[in-house]
Amino acid sequence: MSTSMRAMELVRFGGADTAFATRKLPRPAPGPGQVLVRVMATSVNPLDLQTRRGDYRDQVALPAVIGNDVSGVVVETGPGADDFQPGDEVWYLAPVFAGRGTYAEFHVVDQALVARKPARLSHVEAAGLALVGVTVWEALVERAGVRAGERVLVHGGAGGVGSVAVQIARALGAEVITTARARDHEFVTGLGADLAIDFSTGDYVPQVRAMGGVDVVLDTVGGDTLTRSPEALADRGRVVSIVDIPEPQNLLAAWSVNATYHFVFVSPGRAKLEALGRLVGQGELRPVIGAVLPLADIAQAHTLLEGGSTGEGRRRPRGKIAIAVHPLDQAPHGTGSSARKS
Repeated sequence: MSTSMRAMELVRFGGADTAFATRKLPRPAPGPGQVLVRVMATSVNPLDLQTRRGDYRDQVALPAVIGNDVSGVVVETGPGADDFQPGDEVWYLAPVFAGRGTYAEFHVVDQALVARKPARLSHVEAAGLALVGVTVWEALVERAGVRAGERVLVHGGAGGVGSVAVQIARALGAEVITTARARDHEFVTGLGADLAIDFSTGDYVPQVRAMGGVDVVLDTVGGDTLTRSPEALADRGRVVSIVDIPEPQNLLAAWSVNATYHFVFVSPGRAKLEALGRLVGQGELRPVIGAVLPLADIAQAHTLLEGGSTGEGRRRPRGKIAIAVHPLDQAPHGTGSSARKS
C-alpha cells in the first residue's frame, strides 16, 4: 500500500472556488487504540462552510484538511485496538477541530468513536447520516428528551438535518410539524411529518399556536427563526438549537412560557451511532442523499450547499451532499430514499 494519499486541503479562507487545493499527503498511521480507515465516502455540512469562510479561524490553522463524516473500511489497527479488524465496514463522526479531517483517502480515529456500518446503508448513505444523525439524536433524545405523544416543530424539514430530525421525531412517537417551502411539502410528509407549513409565504407561529403550541422546537436555522421559536411553544416547552447565535436574543417570550433552552455543539460517540443504526435496521430512518460528487469536486459541493449553482447548473438539493472518495460504492442504494411510516 502506498505511503501517501490524496486529500483536498483548505489553503485559504474565503470563497469555495479558491479555498481548496488537491494535495498528496503522507498516509497517517494508527496509534494506540486507533484504527486507520480507507474513506469510501464523506459529506459536506454547514460546519464545513463556516470553517472554509473563516468563522473558526482561531481553531483551524491553514493549510488544513477539514470534514467530519466517514464511512469506510478498516485497513490497519494500532496497538490495543481490538474492537475491529482489517476489512470491517465502519462509520463514524470525527472529532470537530481535532486533527486532520475527512476530505482525504484515509483517516485515523480512536476506535471508541467508531461503529460498524449498518448493512442497510451504502457507504454514501452512511457518510451522509453520521454528523446530522448524531446531532439530531443528541438534540432530541439527550437534550430535549422527546417523549411519545409530544408535539415537535422541526425547522427546515427538507434540509440535511431537518430530513433526519423529522424521521427520528416520528420514530420517538411524536407528532411532527415542520416548516418547508410548498414544493417540499409532499417530500417532508413522506418522511413522516404530520403537518408542513410554508415558511416562505406566511407566518408559521399563528398556525402552531392555534394547535396549542409545541412541546419541542428544533432550530436548524438560527437568526430570526431562533428568536421567534418560543412564540410557538406550549407551556414548559423546550427549544433546542444547533446554530450558533452571533447576536443577542430577546427571551421575553421564552420567559412567559417557562421555556428551557438547549444549545448543541455535536460530540461524537459510538453509542449514538449504534442507536441510529437500530432505527435504520427497523426501517424507521434513512438519510436523504440529494447529490453525490467526487472528492476532486469539493468546491462544487460547497457551492451547492450554499444554495448557488455549479458550472453544470445544479442547485441545492434536498437532504445531504455526499462525497464519494474511492470508486467503490459511488452511488447510494436508493438515492433520495427515506423511511416511510404507516
